[in-house]
Amino acid sequence: MPRIPGARRRLQDNPVVGHKKVLLAAPRGYCAGVDRAVVAVEKALDLYGAPVYVRKQIVHNVHVVSELEQQGAIFVDEVDEVPTGSHVVFSAHGVSPAVVNAASERGLRAIDATCPLVTKVHREAVRFSRDDFEILLIGHAGHEEVEGTAGEAPDHVTLVNGPDDVDSIEVKDPDKVVWLSQTTLSVDETMETVRRLRERFPNLQDPPSDDICYATQNRQVAIKKVAEQADLVIVVGSANSSNSVRLVEVALEYGAKAAYRVDYASEIKQEWLDGAASIGVTSGASVPEVLVQEVLDDLAAAGYLDVQEVKTAEEDLMFSLPKELRKDITGKQDARALGGRGR
Repeated sequence: MPRIPGARRRLQDNPVVGHKKVLLAAPRGYCAGVDRAVVAVEKALDLYGAPVYVRKQIVHNVHVVSELEQQGAIFVDEVDEVPTGSHVVFSAHGVSPAVVNAASERGLRAIDATCPLVTKVHREAVRFSRDDFEILLIGHAGHEEVEGTAGEAPDHVTLVNGPDDVDSIEVKDPDKVVWLSQTTLSVDETMETVRRLRERFPNLQDPPSDDICYATQNRQVAIKKVAEQADLVIVVGSANSSNSVRLVEVALEYGAKAAYRVDYASEIKQEWLDGAASIGVTSGASVPEVLVQEVLDDLAAAGYLDVQEVKTAEEDLMFSLPKELRKDITGKQDARALGGRGR
């Protein structure tokens, strides 16, 4: 269950050598797929009333899940926990055909909030399996997105957790192998995994387009720029958010002297600030901006009043809501139907 944030407390304004400043990464926070999924649950509650059931966390953020629970969403692990005939929303991470079938067999009214970029990877898995390719799926075991993608072609998928897995991979036909990936991975680590796979399987094919989503890549590029100038990096995001965890790793790899992940500003420890003149701040793709603002407010109380945005890309992509939710309760086109809430 999502936990309640700790009590807000003011950080102390202790002296450091140098000018105190915050380097605020941009882009950060909500991506188009997360925005679409969260609005989908809100719209379903508006249209159908509470409760609306959601299989798994709609996105990997404890604050978002807690807020939706307060509005009447009920989160379950599997569809067999949902009462027959109820509305159920599939999370942004996607589901396997087996889950879709199980929901149908229970007479559930399903709303698919899978991120369209994840759906693209699902379609690639179906196409390559149909052509009898062996699919090397780069991703983390147990992650919902990986389970959904692998479920599209279970007899053709081999999971590759990272570069260290490569030497143990065995394939039936090295001339019919393709790689796909989880959308929220570290770009650098994924490319290293692909490089090592290609050393073993020179005829390894690439997916038609990059599987790692634009938002994941953009946030990693931004934190790389911030990290090289930062004494400390604070990443706002939940522990089960793959892309948030990766941001901490990328920050350390690219020069930050220290980097930590927090769900809430109240988790920032005073000792993290010792000797830190420049503090980088970013957030994962499932994090609402209000949580970043709370971090900035607490850092301001500690003397970090100079906030400098470090922008490396512009994002304007929007996704339409699931078709069931594109009209309001009166039957008219909903203003949020083409692009969610916006920024």
